Amino acid sequence: MDADHNPIGMPLAPSLRHRRSSPGAWTAAHDTRWPQLAARLLWLRQAGRRSVRIVDVDCGAGGLLLHAAAHARALGFLAIEGRGVDTSPALVGRARVAAARWRDPAIGVTFDLGEMLAALREEQDFPADILLWQPPIATDCNETFRCLLLGAADFVVRGDEPCWRAAA
Repeated sequence: MDADHNPIGMPLAPSLRHRRSSPGAWTAAHDTRWPQLAARLLWLRQAGRRSVRIVDVDCGAGGLLLHAAAHARALGFLAIEGRGVDTSPALVGRARVAAARWRDPAIGVTFDLGEMLAALREEQDFPADILLWQPPIATDCNETFRCLLLGAADFVVRGDEPCWRAAA
């Protein structure tokens, strides 16, 4: 792997190549969801969108969500809302500290302590544009759970597997 590609050989976004010090840059560069996430953000921006809402369930320390918000801003989004949810108080605390360092009024990112299923149910009323989900190894995603995921967002980015799109 060279400095301009991630572990699966995809080129890094310019924000990853040139601003490695941004929050979550290392995490995004090594996350198999990054190419799909970056592509979706670009697609939304090229479609004329000026705002975006991203939810990351099981967000850990929030690195991918924080970098996605920075990348969205670099693409020209004028309003970026992010929500991260995790069950670990220590990781949510780290994510909150990292998010508090930002001073960009166009970016609002919150991190909540909570269970993934409860968070997905909360998102049903006002679905996000993008939902980040990292399925555990050997997860059997039944139809009920899949519907819960798709009800929480218009587009689900899930590891190195194909993304899911909510029905139009």
